[in-house]
Amino acid sequence: MTAPTPGDPRPPARGGRWAAWKRHDTRAAYLFILPWILGFLIFTLGPMIASFALSFTNYDGIGVTQNVGLANYAQIFDDPSVAKSMGNTLFFTALRVPLQMVIALALAMLLLRVGRAAGFFRTVFYLPVMTPAVAVGVLFLMLFNGNVGVINKALEAVGVTGPSWTTDGPWIKPGLVLISLWAVGSTVVIYFAALRNVPQDLYEAAELDGANWWHRFRHVTLPQISGALFFTLVVNTIASLQTFTEAYTAFYGTGQAQSYTSDDALFYVVYLFQQAFQFMHMGYASALAWLLFLVIVVITLVQFRLSKRFVYYEGDER
Repeated sequence: MTAPTPGDPRPPARGGRWAAWKRHDTRAAYLFILPWILGFLIFTLGPMIASFALSFTNYDGIGVTQNVGLANYAQIFDDPSVAKSMGNTLFFTALRVPLQMVIALALAMLLLRVGRAAGFFRTVFYLPVMTPAVAVGVLFLMLFNGNVGVINKALEAVGVTGPSWTTDGPWIKPGLVLISLWAVGSTVVIYFAALRNVPQDLYEAAELDGANWWHRFRHVTLPQISGALFFTLVVNTIASLQTFTEAYTAFYGTGQAQSYTSDDALFYVVYLFQQAFQFMHMGYASALAWLLFLVIVVITLVQFRLSKRFVYYEGDER
């Protein structure tokens, strides 16, 4: 055991990890996180391993399972619906995530100006997050109906003819993006907490230097909350790439939906669900799931790589 150097705040190690495990607080900590560990092993890691094994089979949930090697993965490149659904999902993500972040940041900055009423409005903004996603899908059909929907009625009031949001292909994904902004409250709460932690003396110093509101926002606010911005960017991107419930409820929840809905509402997870539980192609659906996993991993790694250029952490020497 090496002796601590002068000025070293760390106490000398006594017994290593086994001594740490014998401490009461350490055992208590592991006991508290044990339910999460068991849940992760049983409901996340276990199914992931099983789906990876099934992706090399023709498993249909009923008959005899046969090993087909890489046939399921090869089929992905020959399936036009995979490219279509992935394109729809990427377009939806590229449109939804920036809009959600901008709107959430604007609302969070407004909360800073309402004083004591911020707690009330913060609750109001967050309540839609608690709305079941199935209800949001039904709400989409009610609000965006081309003939009697509230959105088009409001547009008619100002002399604008609204599109057929639910049947006109190019407008389906923008409509779903707009209805997804209903649940922007969770991002608002994160930004509001980050904004309240920005040191006020930085604003005062910038104002003394003659900085206007835009310069203060760009050079003080954004760098100070860049960590929260990056966190919501990653989380919202992953969530958008897995969009399922709203689109499925609105366009595929009934047997007659596909008769008037184009493939513009076919998102990747919707197609994966169809292959698994409608056509019973469990092996192929497992391969689709692992492709989505790889796409998410690649996009997340790119985001982390680019974050080194714009994310500021307190104490960072860059």
